[in-house]
Amino acid sequence: MMKKPGEAVKGSDSGRPIMVLFDLLGRRWTLRILWELRHGRLTFRALQSRCDEISPTMLNRRIKELRELNMVDHEEAGYGHTPWGAELSEHLMDLSRWSDRWAKSL
Repeated sequence: MMKKPGEAVKGSDSGRPIMVLFDLLGRRWTLRILWELRHGRLTFRALQSRCDEISPTMLNRRIKELRELNMVDHEEAGYGHTPWGAELSEHLMDLSRWSDRWAKSL
């Protein structure tokens, strides 16, 4: 089960929300799943394909964690961001733009 704010996570006993978020985002495939959903809903198979053929077991595990933390939901059209996931995606886009500028400066 995924840890929630207030619960200790790897590298932090404080349970501070930012530490729980970093723990979540540091899990293999989590960022990729959130990234691939940034333009809209995807079926399980489409999401798996966009994630370089992640195993179904791992995709199910990560989707479950993201759903537990209210980042991803599921509707008839497939998986997509919740409002919290969409807001996080906006911040990830800001980081993407920043990293592009940073890379050019090197």
